[in-house]
Amino acid sequence: MKPEDLRSHRWFGGGELRDFSHRARARQLGLNPEEHLGKPLIAILNTWSGINPCHMHLRERAEQVARGVWQAGGFPVEFPVATLSETYQKPTPMLYRNLLAMETEEVLRSYPVDGAVLLGGCDKTTPALLMGAASADLPALFVPAGPMLRGHWRGTTLGSGTDMWKYWDDRRAGLLGDRELAELESGLARSPGTCMTMGTASTMTAAVEAMGLTLPGAAAIPAVDSAHHRLAAASGRRIVEMVASGLTLSKILTAATYVDAVTTVVALGGSTNAVIHLIAMAGRSGIPLGLDDFDRVARRVPVLADVRPGGRYLMEDFYYAGGVPGLLSRLAGAGLLHTDRVVATGRTLGEELADALVHDDDVIRPAANPVAAEGGLAVLRGNLAPDGAVIKHIAAEPHLLRHTGPAVVFDGYADLKHRIDDPALPVTERSVLVLRDAGPLGGPGMPEYGMLPIPARLLAEGVRDMVRVSDARMSGTSYGACVLHVAPESYVGGPLALVRDGDPITLDVPARALTLDVDDAELARRRAAWRPPAPRHERGYGALYAAHITQADRGCDFDFLARAGANPEPDPR
Repeated sequence: MKPEDLRSHRWFGGGELRDFSHRARARQLGLNPEEHLGKPLIAILNTWSGINPCHMHLRERAEQVARGVWQAGGFPVEFPVATLSETYQKPTPMLYRNLLAMETEEVLRSYPVDGAVLLGGCDKTTPALLMGAASADLPALFVPAGPMLRGHWRGTTLGSGTDMWKYWDDRRAGLLGDRELAELESGLARSPGTCMTMGTASTMTAAVEAMGLTLPGAAAIPAVDSAHHRLAAASGRRIVEMVASGLTLSKILTAATYVDAVTTVVALGGSTNAVIHLIAMAGRSGIPLGLDDFDRVARRVPVLADVRPGGRYLMEDFYYAGGVPGLLSRLAGAGLLHTDRVVATGRTLGEELADALVHDDDVIRPAANPVAAEGGLAVLRGNLAPDGAVIKHIAAEPHLLRHTGPAVVFDGYADLKHRIDDPALPVTERSVLVLRDAGPLGGPGMPEYGMLPIPARLLAEGVRDMVRVSDARMSGTSYGACVLHVAPESYVGGPLALVRDGDPITLDVPARALTLDVDDAELARRRAAWRPPAPRHERGYGALYAAHITQADRGCDFDFLARAGANPEPDPR
């Protein structure tokens, strides 16, 4: 590539006033001309912050990416962008996913950037960075934060998230005391990195690797492993080569790419959140992807990864067993992937998988001996979810997958917290717990409230799973017979808004059905009496969000970002 072919050349390479000004300001930064002029300018978008434990090592990784960029003849520039901490940001970082996507797109569009390395991993950062990068359509490479080390407590291996829910239920049932709880606090999360279960973070980074947006093997490397340092530097070298060859995201992100991402999520027994994120990502690529695509893939793709919460092992085991390349090699061997598509290395997926191996058949199963013959995700429809709902049925107790029970309804999370352990609550293990006003607008932001807690009285009796229905999401580390993403949500008058205590609800996963067993005339009377709730936000970003957010079945993107259309390149003169 000639220097004048670089996008950044339009800022630095001419003889006009603005070119002179840009070069002068580069000298103000302490840069000599030979350090940056004529070299690809690589943006390193870093989602590090002092309150995001999943990303607390990304300052160091940014330095290693920069080292690789220098080695390959590029010029690295680090950009701090919004951090979305699943742990601390309320009501949910999902409310701000699109904000980071907008920031990513506009940073890449408005600065003299030739290519980008994206540092993320905690749940919403992965789709947000890639949604924005896809819209900007420059060469870009993703570096996952990597999973944390496995947890430990009294000789037991712990998985963050999944075991948090389990032991908290034991606490509520009176089986754990303060000392045990304090020990668990120190044992659940022992290092930098994302959850080491197959939660949303590892599901999404694995899907992104399968799409060809990382270097091979990137997604499962533990955050503290020295291989993660080497990955960062190698990614810095590779992005310079991608700029030189003009390998933009639109050349990688095809319809086949997204189908393979769905296939990977299903084979992993991955998080239900991937449904929303991949639909939104595909929308940025101008590629139709919907709930029926997920259900169609789930009916023919087996679950091969035996990883919690749907299985037994953790991400460190998955990494040692062969990681994403090992899993993909088995899917490719079964004819379930499009191996002729180009990935970020410039080679085809099939070429990259030619030498991939699986080292432990218990962790990554052969297709002939799957964890489950059918994918662990199902899309449900019916009069309670006319636009669809999802359930991760592989993580539920099998006897609940066909179930009818009376509804116990909670109007929002505050009502749920206030009443769920009330001894007078009319609930049995056959009841169906219903939470509404927790969707994209009602939450707001569609928080991870969908794993409704089991009432303490039932926990004490040994009940550990019940059918639960909501318009919320749930953590990918969660488990149980939880029906999620009911669309349209109750806040906009979806059928969930019409459910009353005692109404029979039928869940039939084999039939892909979710039904409110109330006659149409009665539902019409209830609908006539329904009134929309007051707006959650009256100003600011929340008001912008409320005006433009789409429903769960459409990916919860902003309508003005998801639609087709081109933006002009900025004129740096």
